[in-house]
Amino acid sequence: MGIPEFNDRKLRLIMMLAMLVVILAGIKAAADIVVPFLLAVFLAIVLNPLVLLLERFRVPRALGVTLLVIAIVVLLLTLIGMLGASLNEFARSLPQYRGVMLEKLSELQYQAQRFNLDINFSAEAVVKYVDPGATMNLVTRLLGHLSGAMTSIFLLLMTVVFMLFEVKVLPFKLQQALDNPTEGMATIRRALQGVTHYLVIKTAISLATGLIVWGFLSWVGVRFAFIWGMMAFMFNYVPNIGSIIAAIPPLIQALLFNGFADAAVVAAGYILINLIIGNMLEPRIMGRGLGLSTLVVFLSLIFWGWLMGPVGMLLSVPLTIIARITLETMDGGRKVAMLLGDGREINEITPK
Repeated sequence: MGIPEFNDRKLRLIMMLAMLVVILAGIKAAADIVVPFLLAVFLAIVLNPLVLLLERFRVPRALGVTLLVIAIVVLLLTLIGMLGASLNEFARSLPQYRGVMLEKLSELQYQAQRFNLDINFSAEAVVKYVDPGATMNLVTRLLGHLSGAMTSIFLLLMTVVFMLFEVKVLPFKLQQALDNPTEGMATIRRALQGVTHYLVIKTAISLATGLIVWGFLSWVGVRFAFIWGMMAFMFNYVPNIGSIIAAIPPLIQALLFNGFADAAVVAAGYILINLIIGNMLEPRIMGRGLGLSTLVVFLSLIFWGWLMGPVGMLLSVPLTIIARITLETMDGGRKVAMLLGDGREINEITPK
């Protein structure tokens, strides 16, 4: 009797793995459709608490959603205008920066030779890659893409609006569709609470990080501080390495064009900002944590980034949270969910 049971389990496992491969291949193939839809879902999750807050002040849901969308459109247009102005200024300043870069790199090469350090590069060869004409074309194309992206943003916002209107009746629809409504709705609520908690707090912290970086770099005198603040806001969603990546461009700019002292101040400022916000404030506000190990968070960043591109990297943590909670409800998935966890379950069942 044991052998058939083993074979049934083995066959069921093979079938589940095959279904998983087919689903992932389908997501990869239909990424152009799946990615905007997922982005709309998570935006609706972030915005729904604001709509609920307006409802507490007796604002009808339809009016609350409309006001929220108007505020988002105004904010987006303002940000795109400021970003476009900063990019234009950057393109116009590039010829001047090219000369300064040549001078700084030549000085660096001279200092390296004084200390008998072998640096196999030519300052002229490096600066040759900084072509103002090519950069102007790149900026022009980028601004064109930004204006062209307004159609996609409009469709995304419309999808979010309809999702926000659907929130009221969605639980009743799900109860009718699920085979086990009680257990299924409990799982959905748990996943939704975890993702909402993470996304709302992460958005607030990312916004604070971007504003602080913008103000700090403006105070130090680093040009294009708004661009670097926007980058800090966006990359703060990327776990583990996002804040490091966001710090590299302004640090290089400060080192080349402001001097070593300002570069040291910029480096110290970024370290302090990420130490206070990332290591002290964020864990305290997040509470118990994500329930994911650091290794799993990093690997999920790679996996979802490969599957769905930059949006997958931004949403890697909430997607992995949903996957883990879903696995916990499956008989064959509890052990996998434990592997994805941060080890608290093991500590709870292990005798002290």
